[in-house]
Order: sequence, then C-alpha cells, then structure tokens
Amino acid sequence: MSGHDRAAYRIAYDRVMAKWPADRTALPVATPFGEAHVNVCGPRDAPPLLLLPGGGGATSASWYAQAAGLARTRRVYAVDLPGAPGLSRAGDRHPRTVADLADWVDAVLDGLGITSADVGGHSYGGWIALHHALRAAARVRRLFLLDPTQCFAGFKTAYLLHALPMLLRPAPRRIRAFLEWETGGAALDPDWLALQEAAAGFPAAKPVTGPRPAPDALRALRVPVLLLVAANSRTHDPREVAARAGALLPLAETAVLPDVSHHALPQSASPALVRRLTGFLTAA
Repeated sequence: MSGHDRAAYRIAYDRVMAKWPADRTALPVATPFGEAHVNVCGPRDAPPLLLLPGGGGATSASWYAQAAGLARTRRVYAVDLPGAPGLSRAGDRHPRTVADLADWVDAVLDGLGITSADVGGHSYGGWIALHHALRAAARVRRLFLLDPTQCFAGFKTAYLLHALPMLLRPAPRRIRAFLEWETGGAALDPDWLALQEAAAGFPAAKPVTGPRPAPDALRALRVPVLLLVAANSRTHDPREVAARAGALLPLAETAVLPDVSHHALPQSASPALVRRLTGFLTAA
C-alpha cells in the first residue's frame, strides 16, 4: 500500500470513527504479535467489554452503531485484528493457529489490565471470541456472537463463489459488488462502505482458519452465550446455525434477527438490537 493509499485509508477510518461517542480514545497495547490498536469509550468504572470485528475489511470502527448504546453500561474496548486492515501494527510474529489467536486475546486483556471481561464478536470475530472462551473460560463473563461464521455451520457455496473474485483480486468495485449482493441492496452507510473499499490494497496477512469448535467442547462451555443470527444472511443457513448452537451450548440464548444480512451487522442501529445486547450483558 503506497503512502497515498495509506493516507486515504486513514481518512476513511477516521470518518467512521467520528460516529463513535465523543469520549472515545485510542490505546496501543503491546502483544506478542505486534501492537494492538484499541478504541475505548464508556465509564472508566464500568465492567469491561471487549469487541472483536469481522474479517476482511472490517475493523473496530465497524461497531460505531452499537458503541454508544453498549457504553451506557460497559467500558467498551474494540480492537483491530492483527495482520488485518485497521490500525493495529504487525510485529515480527503473526498468529498462525487458533492457540495463537487465543494468546493474542489474552495479551490484549493483560495489556489493558483486565482479568475478565464480557466479550462480543461479529462474523470472524465471533469465531475468535468463541475459541478464546473455550480455551480461557475464566476470563469471559458473558459472550455475545453476531452471525458468527464457521462456529456452528459452514459457508454456503454461493457465498464463497461470490466472494472469490474479491479475495483473489481485491478492488473497490469488487468489494462494493460483493457487499451489495450479500446485503440484498440494503442501504449501507457510505462512510462504512468507503472504508471497506479503501481496504482493497491493505497488505493483510493470511488469516488464521480452522475447523469449527468440537461439539464436546461446546457442550462443556459454562459461559452464558447470546447468539444473534441474521435472517437474511447469505453466509450460511441462519436457522441451522441457531438450531445447532441451541442444541450444543448449555447456557445459550439464540434468536434470528429479521430483515438484516450478515454484512449489515453490526452497523445495524436497531434499538431492539441494542436493548437485546445490553439486556443480556446486564442480566443477573
């Protein structure tokens, strides 16, 4: 990515971050995999909530529609993923395994001085969050997952075929076309869409992938989980995801969100969604 492209990317990133609450600050956190960029808002004495974004061009900025609502009852820490678009800085090492990603989450929490936290993840971020909870349940008080991928069901073939041109040769027009297809032509925030397009030339490392969590491990998880699946998601079968999660997770609450697609989350600012998340987080 050229210096000009980096400057354009930063401008696009900052435009979305301008939609966050006015008290938002940014913190650098050292990890074994480079410096994590963490956007923070909410009362300093509120319980901590760590937010993990989806993959691809998604970043912590993508939580802009939920940040203010969540920050009413939580100290929000939203982090850019290592080796992905965003403002986190790569180190000499890059995560290569699920264990590496779990260690990275632990390092972020340690760097923030947090022993345990509520955790939320969207898409690929939900996959990371769930794997971390399975490996470090004592550090996770409550976990919410927004249309998580590769956790309870695989990708639809049509989704992978539509994504392939964008993945092989990233370009703004291909990113826009893919997102317009997946969201069914829904109105998308133009600043958020511009940030996704600006990520086309970002020198991202190969993301960590792996199998879905083992059923026995999911059955043994004693962390309360809220799973919200997008009814219009073209990523996977939403009802299959909800049914499998409900059957495997002993402390799970599941629901299918109407009239929203996978990539329209979490930028959906539905008051009902905010109430659902905050109600779950603050439940006794």
